[in-house]
Amino acid sequence: MKTTLLLCFCSAVLAVLLTHVIQGNLSPESSALASSSPQTVGAGWSPQAPLIRLQAPAANGRQWGRELSRREFTTDEKINISVYDKVNRSVVNIDTKSEVPAMFLGQQQTREGSGSGWVLDNQGHIVTNHHVVAGSDFVSVTLSDSKQPYPARVIGSDPPNDIAVLKIEAPQDLLHPVELGDSKSLRVGQKIIAIGNPFGLERTMTVGIVSSLGRHLRSKSGRMMKGIIQIDAALNQGNSGGPLLDSQGKVVGMNTAIATLTGENTGVGFSVPVHTIKKVVPQLLQFGEVQRASLGIDFYWKSDSGGVGIAKTAEFGAARQAGLKGLTIKRKLFRVGNRIVPRTEVDESEADIILAVNDEAVSTTEGLRDAIEKYKPGQQVDLRLRRKGQLETVRVTLGLEE
Repeated sequence: MKTTLLLCFCSAVLAVLLTHVIQGNLSPESSALASSSPQTVGAGWSPQAPLIRLQAPAANGRQWGRELSRREFTTDEKINISVYDKVNRSVVNIDTKSEVPAMFLGQQQTREGSGSGWVLDNQGHIVTNHHVVAGSDFVSVTLSDSKQPYPARVIGSDPPNDIAVLKIEAPQDLLHPVELGDSKSLRVGQKIIAIGNPFGLERTMTVGIVSSLGRHLRSKSGRMMKGIIQIDAALNQGNSGGPLLDSQGKVVGMNTAIATLTGENTGVGFSVPVHTIKKVVPQLLQFGEVQRASLGIDFYWKSDSGGVGIAKTAEFGAARQAGLKGLTIKRKLFRVGNRIVPRTEVDESEADIILAVNDEAVSTTEGLRDAIEKYKPGQQVDLRLRRKGQLETVRVTLGLEE
């Protein structure tokens, strides 16, 4: 009888305990039955490990709460967060529209495009790539703090360096200018950060390193861009025109292209260095274009004896005014069998060969162009020439490149 009563008592107590557990009246600390599965997952767990307390949703709709230890970020994470917080509001989304002929005569179709840019100053100037806005009939800019796009007009553009400046009329409190850095001090292996709008996903950040420096990249205008920064941060369609940043959040370049066979990111991206942007943008703001010095030479030829040969001078160019001469084209008649056949011959004997610009030796047309671009229109330079086998020096007043 006693045994029966004892068993009944124990059963009643166990039933009460189970009822309390089911109703959530016992805390995880007071019952092993309430332990949650995440605490037991993973190697090295022990009963002494800190517990995560989960509260059941209350009837009044209170959110689930969690007692978590304070989140500690690594040094690298802190840099990433700091740069993004500093610069993301400076990055803008650029949308373009243009009317192009359709397949049927007399009809037009609208072509749309998008890219990135960044706020240069409080006057509403936006810097982006030339190819983002080239050929567009309508350009709009969306700022980070406003979903309403602002109509933009192209202030100036420089196709050889793939740089353009836009202007929008927006309140100054919505404009957050970037801070320009120094691209000349960049080192291979240095951390860089890119922010842009790939596939229209606004203000996306990717991280990588400087893969190489001093790359050459031919722009769509056909001119060779030099000093290009190669990076491995992921870039995709829509990143064009976005800023490239150092770990202090300063702009060190502008993302302009990727090397790819599929149109997708392959880990090889290219950026225009900020020292080029610093030289180009002031001229775009002042003149709407870059005013480059010119020798007024239309064509060149490669001399076997070194230097750059002049093939043809422009009619009113600086070279012709200074007396420089190009190739002479002679038309002669030759007998071939019973026929007289005209033939054109090129006479190199009268053509001048440029060897140096102000004592800076040149051996290629690119080298000659780089040497001349160091000067402004109207300045004078001394050209070292080989003329009819003799060395001479001729002073030329540089003209304006058209």
